[in-house]
Amino acid sequence: MEPEDATRDLSKLVVAQRGMLRSTGDPFEPFQLLDETGAVVEAVSAYLRELQACGRPASTQRSYAMDLLRFFRFLWALGVPWNEATRVEARDFCTWIGLVDKPPLQRHDGSSSKPRSSRGASRGGAPNALTGKATPGVKYAPATVAHAETVLRSFYEAHLEAGSGPMVNPFPLSRSRGVGRAHAHHNPMEPWRPERSGRYRPKVPERIPRHIPDEHFDRLFGGLSSHRDRALVALFCSCGARAAELLGACCGDVDPGAQLVTVIRKGSRAFQQLPASPDAFVWLRLYQAQMEGLVSMAADEPLFWTLRRPFRRLNYHAARAMFARANALLGANWTLHDLRHTAAYRMARDPQMPLTDVQWVLGHAHLETTQLYVAPSAADVIASVRSHHARRDDQAPVLAAPEYRAESLAVLFKRPAR
Repeated sequence: MEPEDATRDLSKLVVAQRGMLRSTGDPFEPFQLLDETGAVVEAVSAYLRELQACGRPASTQRSYAMDLLRFFRFLWALGVPWNEATRVEARDFCTWIGLVDKPPLQRHDGSSSKPRSSRGASRGGAPNALTGKATPGVKYAPATVAHAETVLRSFYEAHLEAGSGPMVNPFPLSRSRGVGRAHAHHNPMEPWRPERSGRYRPKVPERIPRHIPDEHFDRLFGGLSSHRDRALVALFCSCGARAAELLGACCGDVDPGAQLVTVIRKGSRAFQQLPASPDAFVWLRLYQAQMEGLVSMAADEPLFWTLRRPFRRLNYHAARAMFARANALLGANWTLHDLRHTAAYRMARDPQMPLTDVQWVLGHAHLETTQLYVAPSAADVIASVRSHHARRDDQAPVLAAPEYRAESLAVLFKRPAR
């Protein structure tokens, strides 16, 4: 039972944007969580070292550290040390983060942008008229809340094993879940069942992969302003690699003769050769000819560079900004990951390409994940229903009233007399 004084008025709680996540540039400690005094939060650093020892990349460590920063700011506002947090604080945090507005974005100069609700996104979450995808809302998405709950439960579990945290994990497992590891007795012949492992983990809506239709893709591709951007988008839509995988490729990873590009897979970190379309390598060669003499094209040098000096490896944020500018010309909100969905949709809809080949190209561990691309999209269903109504309208018999001749009605409605 919870204590009687555990009830807090979360509506009056003010969580200040104290502390920060600092990038160190040190490969052995890529990120550090600092409190309001600038001191390193050692509990978080120890957890990040555990993640690094388990083979988690720096991008994963940053994602986990951002969730921890939100939770520590919440605890600092309550005045509760992290190692004295109970299930009451865990419950209140999951309630709070699911209801509050996201804070303003912090610029590089330290200033804050306008509140998200006043930047033309007051109806955040409304679907885009062209793509049907929801726009970012002013609240934290359920997937963000679920990710935070998982990270915090793992954080306290690691300190519980090390003996440096509370004796009971503040983020408990769900009451409906059985004892033991999740999916411990899963039958490989049956599909995976969704299993809620955290008690305070919210329900996350099922994501439907959205591809870019061919007619919109042609307009989007025509709005790209450089050979580099055309080569990048063409490779995304033909090899199906993730954005980080392709942006991490080097010049020696491309084999134009065999039409192959080698990437390092996100999960397994294994090298894998992926086939791409011939036109993608044509755009790539035009881009390389344009950059010849400006950047090094040695085998271990980046494949894609920034277009402005000083030339640097093109990172994910710069590529996303490039794609956002192309989207703005159409009024769309597609993402770089939608290019991967587009490649998967095209391959899965080819009757001469086995679905297991698509699974290999995409790097999915389970065939059930690849089967998502076999399901019809919303645009396909709408077009199919419209065709159904048109066929029924053409086949509907003309019912002649007693005072009209069937031949006259047939001529009027341009249908054969019944």
